[in-house]
Amino acid sequence: MPGTPDRPWLLNPGPCNVSDDVRHAAVTPDICHREPDYLELQTELRALLLEVFDRDPAQWTVALVTGSGTAALEMAVSSSVSAAGAMLVVRNGVYGDRIHKICEANGIRTVSVHASWTQRPDLGEIERALEADPTIEVVGMVHHETTTGLINPVPEVSALCRRYGKRLVLDTISGLAGDPLDLDGVDIAVCTANKLIQGLPGVAFCLVRRDFAEDMKGYPARSLYLNLPNYVANQDKGGTPFTPAVQISFAFRQALVELKEETVAGRIARMARASARLRKGFERLGLASYLPAELQSNTITSLRFPPGLTYERLHDHMRERGYVIYAGQGDLSKEVFRISNMGLLPDEALDGVITALEAAIR
Repeated sequence: MPGTPDRPWLLNPGPCNVSDDVRHAAVTPDICHREPDYLELQTELRALLLEVFDRDPAQWTVALVTGSGTAALEMAVSSSVSAAGAMLVVRNGVYGDRIHKICEANGIRTVSVHASWTQRPDLGEIERALEADPTIEVVGMVHHETTTGLINPVPEVSALCRRYGKRLVLDTISGLAGDPLDLDGVDIAVCTANKLIQGLPGVAFCLVRRDFAEDMKGYPARSLYLNLPNYVANQDKGGTPFTPAVQISFAFRQALVELKEETVAGRIARMARASARLRKGFERLGLASYLPAELQSNTITSLRFPPGLTYERLHDHMRERGYVIYAGQGDLSKEVFRISNMGLLPDEALDGVITALEAAIR
């Protein structure tokens, strides 16, 4: 099942390859977002998200937003801290840094815990920061740091948040439904339709504890469009504050139906099998992983370039063979490239990745 330059297999960490049913679901009549045709769909989407991710509707709610995962993240971060409070930000990659930048843009004071891009954060340092600054209300962290493919220690950090009475805002845009995640210790989980849920770009969401959504009503509204409690209040009443991506939402529903059928556990297992198959091939080709195996996610592998090979040359060779790979970020762009196995990638396509890489390297 080879790809082609015009219809390649996507090995970037979202958007990813989706089913034909998801793609076709976006083809709908023209629909007004204030009519039941859309509003009933919105209610169904929110219920499906709680069902698929096993959240009690009495304790949890959903905020759907039209935009990328970054829009949902900015909505969560900018809405979750009081006027006098601060956020502790865990920064061990580009996306941890993004949380910090969102805080800066919204006038939220931060305390940062840094780690290298190849390490998980020091839990002792996080605890000392929480002890030292009582104004910290929220911890912001990335579940799957897409910069490298590193999985952060969510259970351990959520336990610290509970011990010190802090909320946890988790960017799981590249992690939810791809790697194991216990949401019980999380207060807001931020995600998007177009990664491991296998929908189309344009819709993102926050899973939110209801008591936290209630608290946030008293916090500053730092954004008109990205005010989380406003979305929750409107959508809980069956309305929508702004014009949503109607057609993309129909594709999102189909993607959630497919995820429900596969189950979250089943999808996580499929991602683990796919990455194991790929990594066995990478090893055979002599390609070295940037991260040790114990830190790697199920869905992204960062690989060091073979001597003398640049990203541009490798990308173009792979694209000619029907595969889109992904560059390293920041200072890593000259050291590593990334291959993701999110989305619908049959075994024949995974094996074809190795064949195409071997030919490109030669």
